This record gives sequence, C-alpha cells and structure tokens, in this order.
Amino acid sequence: MLKKYKKLLPIIMILFTHSINAADWSQFTTPTNTKPYVIGKTNNGCIAGAQALPLQGDGYLVVHLERRRYYGHPLLIQTLKMLAKQAQQQQLGVLQMGDLGQARGGALPFGHRSHQSGLDADVWFNLNPASYANANKQRSNIKQPSMLNSNGKGLNARWTNKHRKLLELAANIAEVDRIFVNPYIKRDLCETVSGNRQWLQKIRPWYHHDEHFHIRLRCPESSPDCIKQAAISVGDGCDATLAWWFEKHTASRSTKKKSAMPKACRALLSD
Repeated sequence: MLKKYKKLLPIIMILFTHSINAADWSQFTTPTNTKPYVIGKTNNGCIAGAQALPLQGDGYLVVHLERRRYYGHPLLIQTLKMLAKQAQQQQLGVLQMGDLGQARGGALPFGHRSHQSGLDADVWFNLNPASYANANKQRSNIKQPSMLNSNGKGLNARWTNKHRKLLELAANIAEVDRIFVNPYIKRDLCETVSGNRQWLQKIRPWYHHDEHFHIRLRCPESSPDCIKQAAISVGDGCDATLAWWFEKHTASRSTKKKSAMPKACRALLSD
C-alpha cells in the first residue's frame, strides 16, 4: 500500500504546494491602497491598486459573486464597461461577466492558470436575459450553455450573429491585446466575416472557451514590471495555425518548470 502512494507523492506535493500559494492570494479581499501597478505575467503575477468592477451596471452584471474574482486594473474595468455599453446600444443583450481576478491578483485556488495580473476577464456567451431571472443572491446558479453541438465538432443554434458582433466590438477596443475563443468559433468567424477582417487577428483559438470568451489587455505603459506576451502573428489567423487545432496530435507532458513568483508580488501579501 505504501509503495502505491509513494508513486503519487510528487503529484500530491505539487497540488499541495499550489493550493498553499493560491490560498495566500485568495485570503485578501481588498486591493492595496496604492496606484495601479501590474507585476509579472498574466499566468504568474499580481496587481497593486486593483479596482472592483461594480457588480451591476449599464448592460452587464457580474456572476459567481461568491468567488470574489471581480477585480482588475482600472483599464480592464473601463474596457468591460465600454464593451457592455456598446453591446447595449446595439441591442446584443446584457453581458454576464465571469472571472476577472482577485483583489491582489496572484494564483487562483481553482479554475485558471492566468487571470493573475488584473488584465484578464471572462465574458459569457449567454446573452439571454431570462437566464438570470431566478438567480440566487450570489448569481452562482445561472446556466452557461456551450456554443458547441452535441458531438463537440461544430457550433449549435445558440451561436448567432450577435455573438460575432460582440467579439468584433471587443477586438476593436484599443487596449485589448487578444481574445481567446474555442477553435470552432474562430473557424466560424474566418468563414463568415466579410469586409474589414483586421480585427480577426486578435481572436485566438484556445482549448475549451465554448461557453465564454476571454479578454486579455496589453501591459499598461505605467507598469514596466508587467511582462508582455509574445506579439500576435501578422494576418487574420485563418491559416495553417488555425488548421492545426483540427488535426490529431499526440499528447505530451510538459517538462517546463513553473517560474517563481516575482519577488515584488510577495510584498502585496504582507499586510
């Protein structure tokens, strides 16, 4: 019996260590009282002086309030408000805002590797107002349906031109660096969008993301310790890089070690 669990010990230790690190950050429910400042990467960083997205506003509401993941850089808060207002003006529906980040960023206990530096946010594709008519106090029981069909190899009837327009609005906001969607959604856009296709460059295929899209802002100029992600390739992304997502690939385990948290982030855990 001991030999059996001995093999699992490295995995258990990794999970245990991750949970401690994540707990360090989730225990803080208020931002630091400083100027907004992003440190590190979106998947290994933190934020000082974050702001909370009001839990409801023009054209949007925040869901899963019990997670307390509605904090971000002021530019992110501004971007989400702008997107919701534009969507409202074009009668696309009321946006349901999912996870942004924690009050001081950092690792989240469950659910995300990114969302650590106050520059990321999830926006649900569910635009139906009736879906939150019977929401509980924490808005944790609102269903978020997938846009994929039953076999997961295409989009279903829930996917409409409203969703395409919403993504176009988001991609055309200057502060937005990239937007992650399911590969089938990216392929749909490649096949249906005509005229100006420049905004498609920011739409990037990624695993899952069939219930929501993920907005990521570029590093603010006022945060030199924010580590930029590699630039997006030139073009609309409707090429071989998209075709790759629909090919069969042999699963491989990454041997890349997780980078240490930036030292400047540890100071945000001291008060």
